[in-house]
Amino acid sequence: MSHTQMNAVPPTAGQNEQRRRPKSGWPAITGLLLLAALPVLGGVFRLTELGAEPRGMLPLPSTVALVVHIVAMTVFCLLGAFQFSPALRARRWHRAAGRVLIPVGILAALSATWLAVFFGGHPDALALAMIRLVFAVAMTVFLARGIIAIRRRDFAAHGAWMTRAFAIAVSGGTQALVFALWTIPLGEVDAFGEAWLVAVAFVINSAVAELLIRRRSSRRRSGGRKRGVPGGGALVS
Repeated sequence: MSHTQMNAVPPTAGQNEQRRRPKSGWPAITGLLLLAALPVLGGVFRLTELGAEPRGMLPLPSTVALVVHIVAMTVFCLLGAFQFSPALRARRWHRAAGRVLIPVGILAALSATWLAVFFGGHPDALALAMIRLVFAVAMTVFLARGIIAIRRRDFAAHGAWMTRAFAIAVSGGTQALVFALWTIPLGEVDAFGEAWLVAVAFVINSAVAELLIRRRSSRRRSGGRKRGVPGGGALVS
């Protein structure tokens, strides 16, 4: 028996099980939680300010919409980060969390839409309000498409639409980073510049989401070819 044949030992059942076991995804989850921490802390601070403001500073509907938006977006960002774990996606936890995430995500998007339409701020802030309106509406559409996809049992499309919605939700963290990278070397910006920086952050997150979706699609196709299944079979995204 040659040295090569002696080393060609078949993998054990435990080794095969370890290879099949989904990755935990904790590095990605940690990064997303850190990114979400900035808007979450900002929301908590805003709620504190709101409680200290005299009554009548904001109309009651806008006050309710603001509170709903902060609470719903906090839950959506923090709980949604764990949906990017392949190990958790293989368990019932993923489906149970999704039943919470979709309603709170819709509440977050619709309340953001309300706040953008009835912002009642200074005219200089109109451009910023319109940018937020565009992406709030887009988030609502993405969540709706995600619901349609999961009802059709199209897991790949569901994962893609939910990823796009989540990318918009955590844009607050990217906005803080973009503002820091711009204002530290160049100084403060006016209302128009602020609107553009917010738009840049939304676009960055959306672009990253599309890259992630394309990478998942490539993995499914390559996995399907290895097993002889066109398009990667019915793998959960």
